[in-house]
Amino acid sequence: MIIVLGLIILVAAVVVGVVGVVTNTGSGHALTHDSFAVFGYHVNGSTGTLFLYGVIVGAVALLGLSLLLTGARRASRRGHAARRELEQSRRETATAGRERDALIDQRDAARTQKTSTQGNDSPQDDRPAIPEDGH
Repeated sequence: MIIVLGLIILVAAVVVGVVGVVTNTGSGHALTHDSFAVFGYHVNGSTGTLFLYGVIVGAVALLGLSLLLTGARRASRRGHAARRELEQSRRETATAGRERDALIDQRDAARTQKTSTQGNDSPQDDRPAIPEDGH
């Protein structure tokens, strides 16, 4: 919102300045007649008055430019903070994924070890047991 307001003020000041210069060219608009026209409105006064109007238009333009830059800087900071938070979130997600994979590997290794340990306790001989009485 601040950017739009600053842009409007800046454009308005530039338009007033350009219109004042463009419409007051030629010998008919010499300042010696103490008349200056902007948008068809004739301003009577001296060179000092014209200078004062120029200062006012310049100050308004500076205000608009400063609002524009302030808004842009604020938006830039928000974007930078969002990118930083996104990068941190991605790092945390990657770390959690690596930890999860490590836990899965540990679980699989424990299951494999448990299975091999249980298999070692039972006899590995597949031959049928022969009774001692010989039958």
